[in-house]
Amino acid sequence: MDVRKTKDGLVRGHRAASDIVAFLGIPYAAAPFGVNRFREPRPVQAWEGVRECQDFGPVAPQSARLPEAPFWSPGDEDILTLNVWAPASDSGPVPVLVWIHGGAYTFGTSAQPEFNGTALAGAGLVVVTFNYRLGFEGFGHIPPGAEPPYPENRGLLDQIAALQWVRENIAAFGGDPANVTVAGQSSGAASAACLMVMDRARGLFRRVIAHSVVGPCYSRELAAETTRRVAAEAGIPATSTRLTSATPHALVAASDRVVDSYRQEPGSGPRHYNPVIYGPVVDGDILPCDSLSATAAGASGTVDLMVSHTTQECWLMDAVGSSAKVTTDEQLASFARDFHLPDDLVPGYRKLLPDAPVLDIYLAIFGDLLFSEYTTRLAERHAQAGGRTFMSCFARHRKGPEGVIRPWHCADIPFAFGNLTLKSVEFLIGGPPDAADQELSQRMMGAWAGFATAGDPGWSPLDGPTTTPHVWDTADSPAGAQNTTAARDLWHHADFSPLRP
Repeated sequence: MDVRKTKDGLVRGHRAASDIVAFLGIPYAAAPFGVNRFREPRPVQAWEGVRECQDFGPVAPQSARLPEAPFWSPGDEDILTLNVWAPASDSGPVPVLVWIHGGAYTFGTSAQPEFNGTALAGAGLVVVTFNYRLGFEGFGHIPPGAEPPYPENRGLLDQIAALQWVRENIAAFGGDPANVTVAGQSSGAASAACLMVMDRARGLFRRVIAHSVVGPCYSRELAAETTRRVAAEAGIPATSTRLTSATPHALVAASDRVVDSYRQEPGSGPRHYNPVIYGPVVDGDILPCDSLSATAAGASGTVDLMVSHTTQECWLMDAVGSSAKVTTDEQLASFARDFHLPDDLVPGYRKLLPDAPVLDIYLAIFGDLLFSEYTTRLAERHAQAGGRTFMSCFARHRKGPEGVIRPWHCADIPFAFGNLTLKSVEFLIGGPPDAADQELSQRMMGAWAGFATAGDPGWSPLDGPTTTPHVWDTADSPAGAQNTTAARDLWHHADFSPLRP
């Protein structure tokens, strides 16, 4: 059964394991270039014969070069493709897990080795991963001037198109179109949170797994300000005509220069510390309201939600040099002012971390600000609105040759996918896995499979503000959650409204 029939034509995959067939690079929408550029995704043109789906599709325009993953080449256009790992035999309808990769809405690809779906498919799922438009192509604001106007949130529209493809085609791969779980990490998790509250995505899935949800959404004013800066760096007027005629390469390069300008300028406000310039835009149409407020209002109540975050998220950003260094009390005070943090928050973290250097206090606060607090708030708002909600956190430490390997951003995903032995993930997890790591990975995969199958990861759902999150580490000890609970009290008055200029 290495050939399956989709609504657009036949596809042939290859054996990823004795009982799993992988189908790579299946187009789910037409190439978003030429007349389709900056528009909503358009249907694929059907093909004759059998389409060979042995290789991942082209990467979306970006400048990143990720370990052991393909990179973007100017001229690659057929980027809206997906990948399916499915049972080799016809065993009846199987739960479906659809993965949205992260990467600051700017980089990343479904072809990253850690997202290989073979192990998860072996746990009893049909696994789907896909590429979508990133950066300016996917999330850049284009000023009025064209008829019809160019939509915001094109990357989210691509994600919806991929989910529509799943609904229409996944039965041919043994998947159950009525039992779909959307999963994602970082900006992929935030995308999933947006899909939970979008009318256009309603009915396409019944559960969401969201790891390290980054927030908040962007206002139209901030999106427009970003466009003006990108246009200036590209040397063109910020008009719809000039922006849409600029090459993808020119807009990627201009966006990178804008990011670098924020990184180099301490007085540039919040973006100096984490210069992510693209994200979902609250436009009043495609995304009518930010995901946190809409979730609190009950817009996602029919969707089961399982969230997780790592306990030391931002240590990764410091290790790879993608965030600003804050090493003095003066810099820490400026950081707190730039983000309008509550007055008692920095002193509160000093009490929680009495012997920590300034850099560690900053990284702890910033990780909670960007990921942990937003993730937890999303879970609590969903539960308070009547949604079934599960919480967890990843706290696995390990001693490596150069010190302690922290539970930082992205470290949890190779465990959840069962891809621990890859060379490309050794930096994330601190070297080759040991037996305890493999056992942790099996438990995490089991939780994902259990939740995707029947909405039960193996622990109790959120029930009130005192519920302790399930903790993932090699001893499964709840100790790592205690400091997280204490830190949460300091965030009571923090604001997560859509970001503005």
